[in-house]
Amino acid sequence: MTLQIDTLAYTNRLRWLAPEQKLLLAIALLIITALAHPPVQILIAIWISTWTVIYARIPIQVYVKLIYIATIFWLTSLPALVINGIHINHLNLIKDDAIMGLNIGSYYLYISQHGIEQGTTIFTRAIASLACLYFVMLTIPFTELLQTLRRYGFPILFTDILLLMYRFIFVLLNTARELWIAQQSRNGYRNFTIGIKSLSLLIGQLFKRTLENYRQISLSLASRGFNGEFQVWHSHRYHLSKRYAIEAIFGCLILIGIELHLTFI
Repeated sequence: MTLQIDTLAYTNRLRWLAPEQKLLLAIALLIITALAHPPVQILIAIWISTWTVIYARIPIQVYVKLIYIATIFWLTSLPALVINGIHINHLNLIKDDAIMGLNIGSYYLYISQHGIEQGTTIFTRAIASLACLYFVMLTIPFTELLQTLRRYGFPILFTDILLLMYRFIFVLLNTARELWIAQQSRNGYRNFTIGIKSLSLLIGQLFKRTLENYRQISLSLASRGFNGEFQVWHSHRYHLSKRYAIEAIFGCLILIGIELHLTFI
């Protein structure tokens, strides 16, 4: 998935659009998302998804899969928000909040209406924020994103660390895939006990190979006279789009207007 995201970032239909313009739109929508009500957050998710899927021509199957993965994480945290418990002597405190429940010993477990509302708010905010993040990930190559941040005053050390982390993500995924295929070919996961043993061996070998790869990168950088700053070259020329700029400004103003209307109702 990570390799596919990187490929799409270099081949999408908004590749020619200046990274600053796309990044500014995503940041503006993230700020609105943090302050908005759930209906506005849903509109933000739909609008920025339109940019990603229709304007940038990102395959909808890939985009839905990314949203699906994020939704799974939300579902795992939902029970902790929705299900609450209280001592049976204090049931009068939750009579307006409990939807249904059952007694377990001296405690009463119940589904909280406030918890459902809180879970829904978290979901809409998370989806809107992730949609903005995916727009940046799928339309701006990571190295060019770091170059943009560097031009606007981000510390060089910070961007270099991010670049190394991004590089090692691919190393870890590729190494883990090779080890997993080798173990699968030897029936390393034919039952639970052997599977746990194979998994521990995979993690140990992954750590060992990562350290070896780190040493190789350090030696190669030293042999090439590394001076403490990574220089990434690209020949792609960007353009600013007045049409997209007007649409972005007009859309943000509409979202702010809707949010103000919901606030003062």
